[in-house]
Amino acid sequence: MLNFTAAAAGGTNSIWGMVLPFVLMFAIFYFLLIRPQQKKQKQRNSMLNALKKGDKVVTIGGLHGTIAEITDDIVVLRVNDVTKLTFDRSAISTATVVNDATGGASK
Repeated sequence: MLNFTAAAAGGTNSIWGMVLPFVLMFAIFYFLLIRPQQKKQKQRNSMLNALKKGDKVVTIGGLHGTIAEITDDIVVLRVNDVTKLTFDRSAISTATVVNDATGGASK
C-alpha cells in the first residue's frame, strides 16, 4: 500500500512535467505566430474599410489603378484613365491616399 501512495504522488509531478512543455510551446506559438498574424489581419481590415473613391490601389495580382466606384464588397478600378475593371474589395493589396487638390500622395 505504501508503494501505491508513493507512485500516485510521483504521478502528479510527472503530469505537470508532461503538460508544462506543451503550455510553453503554445505560448511561444501564440506570441511568435498567432498574435502577429492577428495584428496584420486587423490592420488589413482597417485599410480595406478606409478605402474611398480616388484612392490609388494595387490588387493582389499586381494591377495598379484608381478607385472609380466602391460598394460594400465591390471595387471598380480605373486603369489608364480609360478602362474600368471590377474587383472584390478583398482583392486589394495596398492603398495610397491621393489628395485631389494638390495631387500629392501620402500613405
